[in-house]
Amino acid sequence: MLRVALESAAALPKKKLGSPDPVTSIVFKEQKKKSRCVNNEVNPVWNETLEFDLAGVPLDSSSYIDVIVKDYETLGKDKFIGSVKVSLKDLAGGQVKSLPVKNSPLLDESGKNIGATISMVIGYDPPVSSVSNAPDQPDGGAGHTGDEVGTDAGGGGVTSADSGQRLKIGSRKHHSLANKPQDFQIRVRVIEGRQLPGNNIRPVVKVHVCSETHRTRIKRGNNPYFDEIFFYNVNMLPSDLFDEQISFRVYNAASFRADSLLGEFKIDVGYIYDEAAHCLMKKWVLLSDPDDSSSGAKGYLKVSLFVLGTGDEAPVEKKEQDNDKEDVESNLLLPAGVALRWVTLNVKVFRAEDIPQMDDSFSQTLKEVFGGQENKKNLVDPFVEVSFAGKKLSTQIIEKNANPEWNQQLNLQVKFPSMCDRIKLTVFDWDRLSGNDAIGTTYLDLTKIASSGGEVEEDLSEYGFSSKTGETGESEMGFLPTFGPCYVNLYGSLREFTNLSDPYEELNLGKGEGAAYRGRILIELSTKLDGKAEKSVEDLSSDDVLVVQKFQRRRKFCLCAVFHSATMIQEPGEHIQFEVSLGNYGNKMDLTCKPLASSTQYSRAVFDGNNYYYLPWGDTKPVVAITSFWEDISHRLDSINILFYISERLQTNLTLLKTEIQSKASDTRLVEIWLKLINHLLEDLSSCKIPDLEGKPNLTALDIQIKKLRDGCLKNIMDGARLLFEEATDVQKCVSIIESWLDKLKQLAEEPQNSMPDVIIWMLRGEKRVAYARVPAHHVLYSTHSQQACGRYCGRTQNIFMQCPMDTNKGLKIPVQIRVNMWLGLAADEKKFNPFAEGTFNVLAELYENQAQVLGKWGTTGLMNRSKFSDVTGKVKLKQEYFLPPVGWEWEGDWKVDPEKSLLAEADTGHTEFLDEVYENESRFPGGEWKPAAEPYTDVNGEKVQSPAEVQCPAGWQWQENWTFDVNRAVDEKGWEYGVTIPPDNKPKSWVPAEKMYHVHRRRRMIRPRKKIPGAKMAANKKDDGDPEGWEFSSLIGWKFHLQQRSSDTFRRRRWRRKMSPADRLGASAIFRLEGALGVDTESKSEEKTSKEDSSVQFGENTPTVSCTFDRLYTYHLRVHVFQARNLPALDKDSFSDPYVHVSFLHQSQTTETIKSTLNPTWDQTLIFNNLEIYGDPQTVAQNPPLVLLEIFDSDQVGKDEMLGRCSCVPVVKFKSSMDCGSVKLQWECVMNRRVPAGDLLVAAELFLKGSDVELPIAPPKRGEKLYMVPQGVRPVVQLTAIEVLAWGLRNMKTYQLAPVTSPSLVVECGGERHQTAVIKNIKKSPNFPGNVLMLKVFLPKEEMYTPPIVLKVIDHRPFGRKPVVGQCVITHLDEFRWDPYGNTTEVALSSKVALMAAAPRDLHVNMEDGRETLLEAQEKETVDWWSKFYASIGERNKCRPYLEKGYDTLEVYDSELENVKEFMGLSDFCKTFKLHRGKCDPDDEDPEVVGEFKGSFKIYLLPDDPGVTPPPQQFRELPDSGPQECVVKIYVVQAVDLQPKDNNGKCDPYIKISLGRKSIDDRDNYIPNTLCPVFGRMFEMTCFLPQDKDLKVAVYDFDLLSRDEKVGETVIDLENRLLSYFGSYCGLPQTYCISGVNQWRDQLRPSQILQHHARLKGLSPPRSEDNGNTLTFAGRLYCLSDFEANKELHQHLGPASERIALHVLRSQGLVPEHVETRTLYSSFQPTLPQGRLQMWVDIFPKSLGQPGPPFDISPRKAKKYFLRVIVWNTTDVVLDETSITGERMSDVYVKGWMPGMEEDKQKTDVHYRSLDGDGNFNWRFVFGLEYLPAEKLCLVSKKEHFWSLDQTEFRIPPKLNIQIWDNDKFSLDDYLGAIELDLQHLINPAKASEKCSLAMLPDETSPPKSQPKSLFEQKSVRGWWPCYMEKNGKRELGGKVELTLEIVNEKEADERPAGKGRDEPNMNPKLDPPKRPETSFFWFTNPCKTCKFIVWRKFKWLFIGFILLILVLLFVGILLYSLPNYISMKIVKPFQ
Repeated sequence: MLRVALESAAALPKKKLGSPDPVTSIVFKEQKKKSRCVNNEVNPVWNETLEFDLAGVPLDSSSYIDVIVKDYETLGKDKFIGSVKVSLKDLAGGQVKSLPVKNSPLLDESGKNIGATISMVIGYDPPVSSVSNAPDQPDGGAGHTGDEVGTDAGGGGVTSADSGQRLKIGSRKHHSLANKPQDFQIRVRVIEGRQLPGNNIRPVVKVHVCSETHRTRIKRGNNPYFDEIFFYNVNMLPSDLFDEQISFRVYNAASFRADSLLGEFKIDVGYIYDEAAHCLMKKWVLLSDPDDSSSGAKGYLKVSLFVLGTGDEAPVEKKEQDNDKEDVESNLLLPAGVALRWVTLNVKVFRAEDIPQMDDSFSQTLKEVFGGQENKKNLVDPFVEVSFAGKKLSTQIIEKNANPEWNQQLNLQVKFPSMCDRIKLTVFDWDRLSGNDAIGTTYLDLTKIASSGGEVEEDLSEYGFSSKTGETGESEMGFLPTFGPCYVNLYGSLREFTNLSDPYEELNLGKGEGAAYRGRILIELSTKLDGKAEKSVEDLSSDDVLVVQKFQRRRKFCLCAVFHSATMIQEPGEHIQFEVSLGNYGNKMDLTCKPLASSTQYSRAVFDGNNYYYLPWGDTKPVVAITSFWEDISHRLDSINILFYISERLQTNLTLLKTEIQSKASDTRLVEIWLKLINHLLEDLSSCKIPDLEGKPNLTALDIQIKKLRDGCLKNIMDGARLLFEEATDVQKCVSIIESWLDKLKQLAEEPQNSMPDVIIWMLRGEKRVAYARVPAHHVLYSTHSQQACGRYCGRTQNIFMQCPMDTNKGLKIPVQIRVNMWLGLAADEKKFNPFAEGTFNVLAELYENQAQVLGKWGTTGLMNRSKFSDVTGKVKLKQEYFLPPVGWEWEGDWKVDPEKSLLAEADTGHTEFLDEVYENESRFPGGEWKPAAEPYTDVNGEKVQSPAEVQCPAGWQWQENWTFDVNRAVDEKGWEYGVTIPPDNKPKSWVPAEKMYHVHRRRRMIRPRKKIPGAKMAANKKDDGDPEGWEFSSLIGWKFHLQQRSSDTFRRRRWRRKMSPADRLGASAIFRLEGALGVDTESKSEEKTSKEDSSVQFGENTPTVSCTFDRLYTYHLRVHVFQARNLPALDKDSFSDPYVHVSFLHQSQTTETIKSTLNPTWDQTLIFNNLEIYGDPQTVAQNPPLVLLEIFDSDQVGKDEMLGRCSCVPVVKFKSSMDCGSVKLQWECVMNRRVPAGDLLVAAELFLKGSDVELPIAPPKRGEKLYMVPQGVRPVVQLTAIEVLAWGLRNMKTYQLAPVTSPSLVVECGGERHQTAVIKNIKKSPNFPGNVLMLKVFLPKEEMYTPPIVLKVIDHRPFGRKPVVGQCVITHLDEFRWDPYGNTTEVALSSKVALMAAAPRDLHVNMEDGRETLLEAQEKETVDWWSKFYASIGERNKCRPYLEKGYDTLEVYDSELENVKEFMGLSDFCKTFKLHRGKCDPDDEDPEVVGEFKGSFKIYLLPDDPGVTPPPQQFRELPDSGPQECVVKIYVVQAVDLQPKDNNGKCDPYIKISLGRKSIDDRDNYIPNTLCPVFGRMFEMTCFLPQDKDLKVAVYDFDLLSRDEKVGETVIDLENRLLSYFGSYCGLPQTYCISGVNQWRDQLRPSQILQHHARLKGLSPPRSEDNGNTLTFAGRLYCLSDFEANKELHQHLGPASERIALHVLRSQGLVPEHVETRTLYSSFQPTLPQGRLQMWVDIFPKSLGQPGPPFDISPRKAKKYFLRVIVWNTTDVVLDETSITGERMSDVYVKGWMPGMEEDKQKTDVHYRSLDGDGNFNWRFVFGLEYLPAEKLCLVSKKEHFWSLDQTEFRIPPKLNIQIWDNDKFSLDDYLGAIELDLQHLINPAKASEKCSLAMLPDETSPPKSQPKSLFEQKSVRGWWPCYMEKNGKRELGGKVELTLEIVNEKEADERPAGKGRDEPNMNPKLDPPKRPETSFFWFTNPCKTCKFIVWRKFKWLFIGFILLILVLLFVGILLYSLPNYISMKIVKPFQ
């Protein structure tokens, strides 16, 4: 981080008028920061700090900043005053942390001193090193600890002084991917490791992604080089994938113990997808110990990560050259320049409430049996699980409690900033036996509850506006994650408990939108930096529990919902009712809350006359009223409503602005809308203030932080809007700025602490929940703060499309559309509801009187389990005398019989046509005659009905025809069906159409259609029908009721109602007092314990019914103008659809005509809806009109019509004839199918209020009897336009109905016109059309947005006159084909190469042979090859050493296909390729089947309206010959990159396979084993005929010995486009014209000939060459050769000057240069994902132009054989590891050496035994042979990976030498003493003497090496001392020093100067004498004498001498004692002898 504290300036020069307004800009690298402006001051004082984020890159000694002082100008550019450049050299050196710059002189533009000075202080914090991960180190790096702002659990304002160190919370850019399973490919490249802990380790990396694990090969050492790539292919939902993690774990393979894990790192897949290009390239990840949070770094791993979705390209990875020089810290995988720190997330879980029943308790049932009270409510054992970044913690389990109190704190230890951004909270129900069930899941999004502080800044300078937001400081403050204490709500599956498995269980796990409220939990989250929690779960103190009490204070809320309409019901079915609930309040199946008037009355659906059903509520609208108790969080909800209000208004204006831009409106109109937008925005931002938090209840730390953040952002947007208002000139440029503001406002309007549950509306059919809708409570919340703080739908009618829970069809069918008006407010503000309430509210108590018929008498005896009086369901027993009105209400009037009419709709209600039916019945004895049955006429159920003669036609209807017998059923020819009667009711149960002897009954159906008379008055009022006493009848209890009594009826009932009125209050708000039940017959409960009782309890108590009556009815007239649609999906087999539009508006619907076989239908139809009845004030309707819903269907003759999609349109309401009737404008509305776009519909709607003073506009013109057209003024204005079509030909036509397409022609349709080309006689011989140009004259709309598409259809002419459509294509955007026929000098569409063929002489031959192939060239070939040119072109200079110095050509390496290079226009400049489609388009399948290609082009231009004016000339003329051409094609395949692995080892054995037409080349013999990046270096030559064989397919296959070879991927090149293209893409132009050497000219024509033809094409005079070809005149310009070759080195290979200058001129014409293109490979297995890339190019040479030049040789380079000779001379200071028997320290030293990758060639010296001083003498030679690629500086190692492998795998490994010192043990394992790894490319310089050799010579993580390393390959030989070390406790310790000579020799030198291994022969160069080891060096076992001499004698010499003397003495004494008695006795016996 670089900080510039700008202090002041002095003595600035004055202006002519007054003093300047100085403003200072500071520029560092590309970053520019501005100070604020000081007005009218020559000695300004700023005192402002400007910060520059270094993004982890440290300063270097050349860094500087530019300080520029300007005079601020409101209009125009700021004027320059002076500037100064300040060098940062002192800061970069690290000696000082800050650099004061006092009174530095300012200079003018010419560098002269202007006499003014400026002062500032510059501070610098170098990028953080890895050590700061240890939690004990304070944040902010050295020297800034004092600037920390203390952070507490509340998560207040944490920022360090270093804003780069802020804990960034990665804000996830939510990905705009379709939410359906799709293909993804995750690539993980593990490159290398650094500083892994441990000694002599063998590291291996395991990568785990999406339950798949791959591991690398095992390497050795602490800095292993892996370079392996893994591919993971998955097919899953993007949302699921982005929450998956990639985990890297590094293990030590040498360790079998549990501690083999060295370190791990995890990252979210979504984090990578959010990065630019969806990848992280070559980032170092920091490994840590997953179990021990306090330990520091465990080494680093360098990786590249890619996540590729459909259509993504993997970016090219440049292979790095010099990886020792890079800075690990600056490239560590962290958000910008931030250190990873351990933080503790403290989640306090206090309590939960409203948890639903989850268990079926057997014991509870037993209790009930023995008379205990049941307690269903508490059948749940909840606990909470919190998970984040792969870590999970759970609270304790509280058994049998639906409102548990846990009062626990969960401490999650995580690394911050985390790559994960959501904390998951799941409440589970614990089960002893089965798995735990999820109750509900919610997420805390870190991006919403924490801030990194950078969100506020909005820089407009990038858009070209002066940015005034210089004041930094407060706005920059961020804060750590903090939340609550606050309730979070859980949603999921339905609350009702069943024993069956829950079909919606996934909703409880947070997958999909929850359909029901499932409780809430009270939690608090705080964050502690550093420090470690003692326990992961701990109980809260009582203080914490007390503190949170105040956050649970409840207030009473009232919710009222008036249902205005329920339409678009699919089928009538059972009776329908709606239930509204807020949390648990209002849920009638939940008994924990008081019964409330929360559900509407049951209604029966009625047909709307066309397609749907609706509920006939008429003027009495059902009302529900709920009271509930919640925390008062109005300060939060008011804020988000205000932000919604601002953003909604901005969105409306922005949409209008975009529409006008799209329709190319005039500038004045755009400016008018633009000014309105900015003025509205400024007005809203200044007037709508976010409420203050002072004194508000339930305040949390997060509230305060979010308020700060919102205020800062709104201020910024306001400043920006003012700036735009003052400075903006280009309206279009501003749109993107406004869009960013809109996004910002929408982000700010998200409230994480919203504890108010959503309002949930359920539709019930009978007792089954069918569909739901969730409305956020704040949308309907009333606020006393301001009008804008009220919810957007508070007291307003809204349209809601309900949906089924977990809808698999994604909204394809709408269960119902409702219009509902809701108001939610505090009970304290309930009076405020009165102004919102429309109509009159009625409150009624109701009950039903039930009777049954027994023996012809009606009474209560046959009621069975029904009571005499009950509710509507018949299940709750009621009595009139038990009814009590609720508190505050009283009866008004007495009980009355009031029949319910809406439930008794007749079958023909709503229909315009109806079919009456009667069944005629006959019976017989078996085998007898048929006679009329006892009941001759019945209905379908066998109930008696009137005979056909008695059936009357109802009033208002007329018969269509007479009675007929229905024979279109399973009946015989006369219409009879036969059956056998079955007792007891003697009616057949099944019918068959064939008569048998045993049949005794038959019947036939008689039908008679009738039709409604239009305009006829309906039959006299329905009230006259039915029973005078108000009874309604049914044949069975619970069946549908009807008004007229029938013979079969056995049950009747009638409704009694009694009205209530409020006792003490007026106004509609009184309905909020309707709490509790009205009264239930409680007596019966004690008498009879029937099992039915629980069902009544279960289905809610008896609550009053509330309705709203409207006295005034308004009639409206609607016109819907449906003009056309575009891009609809194809649903028929013939690749088209037959679309019609179904238009619904409230309870009416109509249908347009059907247009056959089109995806772009033009209906041009106005649908008129007369006499629409809408209740309510017209002004209210005008502000919020009902939606017109348009559904497009595909008409099918067989089966049901399929839906193509739906859209909605808001009608324009007009209630005065004076209102402008032409103001309605057709708009494109997006058609959606399953929530994805499926085309557009051009539509408009106008709604007129009918009345006495209103005249309707005149009817639109008619097209048929009932078809109205879209009237003038609404329909688009058209003009005469010419469309010229170049129909070149058809390619790759697939078979149709198993027969090939042989004789096709093309039909072009546009705007009602249709033209057809001539037929291609034989598509195999010549696939081009005989006549190429068609001309259509059509009337196209003036406005581009209304233009119809061009439709191409290919028709095949088959035998017997069949002409099927075999392919079609729709071209929607015609802009690119617009053309000015006079303005463009018509470019002749002749393409260069084809023109050459027409003009080239037959015998043309370019002679390239020159005989200059000298010895010089032969030598050059060794050093310079084609690869030198390739590497020189891609910037890898070290691989092409002498090439560039010689001044040779380079080529272009495109990292994409040549067709995708922008300048070459896709090589489709002559004609474009259009894909032809056919067949049904499956909505899930994004790409329809391609069945061929059409090649052609279009030119569209206006024609004069006056027929007398001559039309413009034809545009397509002088076309090339379209016949076939024979060509030679040369395909050069260079190399492949990142192929998809196909073998189990994660590799591939690739080879090339090429097919062209019917020919193919298979290069299987030259496969390359075990690689994903093969270098092919192959050239293939083929001949073909164009255009028939236009598609060249180059595929890469994987070689398999036993199984079939698999295709990795292929790429297809259109050779015809390359040949026809004007850019000369058949053979790229090199930089120079060479006639020999590696760049010899390879085209057929010389440059001068190509230039001549180029001139002819462009219609220019031919080029003229003068002055021996040194100058050339072309296109009116004179070119000189000396200009082109001024600074170039001329070499001997160049051709004559005239050709060279012609080539230079050609290269300036924009033609394709010599190149290598990178083509992506695709496979049919995953057609959207790249399978690798192939670098290649293609040359095409038509044979008619003669022989081409010689091809390039691109064979791969071969590795050279080298030998590394290592002489181990001596060691010293070796650790003495053993203790000898004699107690002295010693070691038996030997040295081991090997090269990584060649471990099997390990070599050891002999052992220097018994080194007593750490010295060892060896004189021993190691010889290692290596294959070395000098150009790439890598060793090529070929070896079999396993003994069973077939092929040797090639590895490229940096050349390194490992030297280790060991201590030899004979009877145990040898001991390791130390090692060093020497990189031969960057060899550490050795010490000349052993004393100077130390660990300081080694490059450390922190300090660079003392001297610059050099390459051994350049030095050839080096001798000296190197230190060997081992790691102990993470620190290096010296293990010894070794003296070596390293020498590298090539094969030739090795033959000339041979040397043997060890001291073997040939022992020379130099000769090694046996080492002069001290005599003490020997092995005791094999040298016993020496052992005695040097070990035993030396140590025990005196012991031995003493021992011998002792023995002598003892011997003497023994002999004495032995001989003494003898002597004595002798003396006694013979004393004198």
